[in-house]
Amino acid sequence: MDIRELRYFIAVAENGSISKAAEQLYVTQPNLSRQIQKLEEDVEQKLLVRGNKKTELTEAGRLLYKRATEIAELVDRTQSELKSDQEDICGKVCIGGGESYAVGLIAKAAKEVSSLHPKIKFDFFSGDTDAVTEKLDNGLIDFGILIEPSDLDKYNSLRLPLKDTWGILIRKDSPLASRAFVTREDIDGLPLIFSVHSFKKNAITDWFCKDMAKLNVVATYNLLYNASLMVEQGMGYAVGLDKIINTSGDCPLCFRPFEPKLETHLDVAWKKKGEMSKAAKVFLDHLKSMLDNESSE
Repeated sequence: MDIRELRYFIAVAENGSISKAAEQLYVTQPNLSRQIQKLEEDVEQKLLVRGNKKTELTEAGRLLYKRATEIAELVDRTQSELKSDQEDICGKVCIGGGESYAVGLIAKAAKEVSSLHPKIKFDFFSGDTDAVTEKLDNGLIDFGILIEPSDLDKYNSLRLPLKDTWGILIRKDSPLASRAFVTREDIDGLPLIFSVHSFKKNAITDWFCKDMAKLNVVATYNLLYNASLMVEQGMGYAVGLDKIINTSGDCPLCFRPFEPKLETHLDVAWKKKGEMSKAAKVFLDHLKSMLDNESSE
């Protein structure tokens, strides 16, 4: 298989139709069908199930689509980096991370770099630690923002000077809203809403000091914003980080930190091995300089 065949397959997968993909690619439908057939022969797997209205991916097709998009993205990034002029620095800096107000520091550095080097562009990927480290390991992002505890041994890393505070997002008409903080006993038995990756061994599981399966978890979320809507509708109490949801003004919600206090650090990580693009080096140098200046003030 080659990159052209993979791009053809990606187009078919995303359009759900060989005819629509052919129009997008400016190729004939018979030619595209032959390319897909050749790809199936190369991998010795059936990749598509052709229906009357839509073409669906098989299990092998879904795996190939995931890998093909990663390969195509990596090829595009490499081409962009190689075309970068020696003096006029350009290219894309790709950063992945979860929800955290500490990302504001990264955004500040990105803005300043963009002002100094207008041809440097930024791509931000949101995901949990597993998704971020997978992309980092595969070279699909330059930097990952990882929340502790994280395995940083295989990365170079830079600790951000801010900490995230854990607690619960609740309605302002809840009895707990009158508290300055909440304890384990306060929320024992209450309907809780957790992020999907909170059930792995981490700071949250340590704080609760009990089998997570014994908690009254009524829903899970990937983004705290979605969880806030569940809380607003009275589904339960969302366990998450402070300063992600704006609870000021007319917002019907408020945030209450845990007691004992639970805070976690964040680290910017990048691969130890592998050549870093000029644009990524410029960003990293600027971020280090910015953090050094802020710490000295």
